[in-house]
Amino acid sequence: MYIERVPNRSSPPAVLLRESYRENGKVKKRTLANLSKLPDEVVEGLRLLLRGGVAIEDLSEAFEIVESLPWGHVRAVLGTARKLELEALLSPAACPQRDRILAMIVARVLDPASKLATARGLGQEAHLGALCQELDLGDVRVDQLYDALDWLYLQQGAIEDRLARRHLGQGSLVLYDVTSSYFEGRACPLAAFGHSRDGKKGTLQVVFGLLCNREGCPIAVEVFRGNTGDPKTLKPQIDKVRERFGLERVVFVADRGMLTSARIREELADVDGVDWISALRTSDIRKLEAVKDLQLSLFDERGFVEVTDLEFPGERLVVCRNPLLADERSRKREQLLQATERELDKVVRATERAKRRLEGKDAIGLRVGKVRNKFKVGKHFVLEITDTSFSYRRDEDKIAQEAALDGIYVVRTSVPESAMSAEQVVGSYKGLSVVERAFRSSRTADLHVRPIYHYLPERVRAHIFLCMLAYYVEWHMRARLATLLFDDEDKVLPAVRNRAILAVRNRALA
Repeated sequence: MYIERVPNRSSPPAVLLRESYRENGKVKKRTLANLSKLPDEVVEGLRLLLRGGVAIEDLSEAFEIVESLPWGHVRAVLGTARKLELEALLSPAACPQRDRILAMIVARVLDPASKLATARGLGQEAHLGALCQELDLGDVRVDQLYDALDWLYLQQGAIEDRLARRHLGQGSLVLYDVTSSYFEGRACPLAAFGHSRDGKKGTLQVVFGLLCNREGCPIAVEVFRGNTGDPKTLKPQIDKVRERFGLERVVFVADRGMLTSARIREELADVDGVDWISALRTSDIRKLEAVKDLQLSLFDERGFVEVTDLEFPGERLVVCRNPLLADERSRKREQLLQATERELDKVVRATERAKRRLEGKDAIGLRVGKVRNKFKVGKHFVLEITDTSFSYRRDEDKIAQEAALDGIYVVRTSVPESAMSAEQVVGSYKGLSVVERAFRSSRTADLHVRPIYHYLPERVRAHIFLCMLAYYVEWHMRARLATLLFDDEDKVLPAVRNRAILAVRNRALA
């Protein structure tokens, strides 16, 4: 930095605090402050200070900080985005839409809000004003952000292709899972009634599937109608990876609700170069003769045993047991059984009371039907209903059969043993937890993908893709923080990571 006096014809010269920098090999300068109103002795003292000398006394009292823009949080996120070369990832050619999308991504990490609130936050004197100045956005209007979303929708395919080239390769492990988000309004063609993972009954949904690499770095996202079943979303992802990304050899990892036996038989059996890793449903596990003959003592030394079964020809089956999960399921089952018994006891008392006694086989059966499966364990009870009485008892045989599988799960795969050991197969399936982490981050406190207010399908898709790009930046920030805090990233507790990212987001820096 240096001080420059600029002649001003008949007026006194302008005294400017300036900074020089290089851009494309050329030396340029920019004005940081206008010092024209300061006394000459103060200006000279500041000039001396900038040259490495000692400032005159009382120079510190010559300046009064009236207001300052928060900057640290912007620099942390924007700096990460630029180290990731996110601008080139969005578009090799600079344009105003690219800068606005970059600003929206940074704003989504720092302060997730609606497009209108984001536009207000990017004002020159607002809490994201430093971001607006750094990207030289000028006055940002909400309609400009909507136009930028429309631009992002058209660029999504090219951006995902660049991400795939950066983070995937031949033979890569691809993690895939699906979630949903509730929708506000009824005008969007993508919104439909479906399974609500948010617990918002009676609301329209949109479904979106996320592709990640082995480490959990997001690669691509696709949005489906809210009534789309999870297995039906798989085929478009296989085609995307094979045709668009050009990966001839790949291993898909998805949960048992996605990679069902029917889906494997119809969509993956004849596809060369595509292997898969999934798990068996509980109903299929009960049919396995190998599991029935297993002794729990086999799991004392190792947590898994590899078996084969005629019901699943050509597949490797790895039987695993988690003792902590077994204890948890046993505890939860007992609690649900007791809760169901309390509801059934009310019906028993209703058939025995002196006044307004519950009578009639149909009336009693109707009352029992309302409470029998309230806690999803009605199958474990044997009921006896007559015209004047009702009794029940636990079906201990069924309970024992279910308890025998507590903590047992079976990972299935088409990957040959020469390419991946049983331990690696199990570890790869457990890797789906990183996709769940991405969903938790995007849907809840971190990025607020929900609720969705856009009506146009293109903007709904662009909004969700924008949140994925924000998670891409946040994911790398978490990895960077883990490297700074710990030598081994695996030792970082999720709670520590969350606190760290929230600390970066905290904008109470004034």
